Amino acid sequence: MPEVIFPGPEGRLQGRYQPSTRTRPPVAIILHPHPQSGGTMNNAITLAMYQMFVKRGFATLRFNFRGVGRSEGLFDNGVGELSDAASALDWLQAINPESSGTWVAGYSFGAWIGMQLLMRRPEVKGFISVAPPANLYDFGFLAPCPSSGIIVQGMADEVVTEPAVQKLVDKLKLQRHITIDYEKIVGANHFFAAEMEPLMNIVESYLDRRLASGK
Repeated sequence: MPEVIFPGPEGRLQGRYQPSTRTRPPVAIILHPHPQSGGTMNNAITLAMYQMFVKRGFATLRFNFRGVGRSEGLFDNGVGELSDAASALDWLQAINPESSGTWVAGYSFGAWIGMQLLMRRPEVKGFISVAPPANLYDFGFLAPCPSSGIIVQGMADEVVTEPAVQKLVDKLKLQRHITIDYEKIVGANHFFAAEMEPLMNIVESYLDRRLASGK
């Protein structure tokens, strides 16, 4: 997991990048939770999803948003962080110019940024959103959502309300030409403190199904 430093909109961004041994590998970018709540690229869920994609031969990048770790800049309420994510994806694609597909995964605040990113980037084939904060941020930009993906929510989440996520899922499922999977984990709080294993089983099984189908 070599450290990388690459240019962002407000200065250098710090990341961890694992190249693939495959030719024309798919690429994946992993986005961490809220910077002002202690979120970093080393968050347990962010790291677990990073390792999931690495194991499957993706060229995989996770990075710190501006103002986190060695990334330069200041927190920008999501606007600048979306620009950071776009710059990170630009960098990842530049060193994998013949990649066979792009995936975006995010947790909490990172899920919100990730779903905005896929609206900007038509090459994104799939997404994974864990605990997207549908009660805290406007997800109205998903009109229409361009990619199929999975949303996972804990039923005992004390930060993100499950009914708000269900409402988002119901809206997305009305759209044609995409498929949204929605998985709920009973007893899981916002941090999936005791439910990391079922969480990762769900997202790994989903990713494996998508890869096997080639869609």
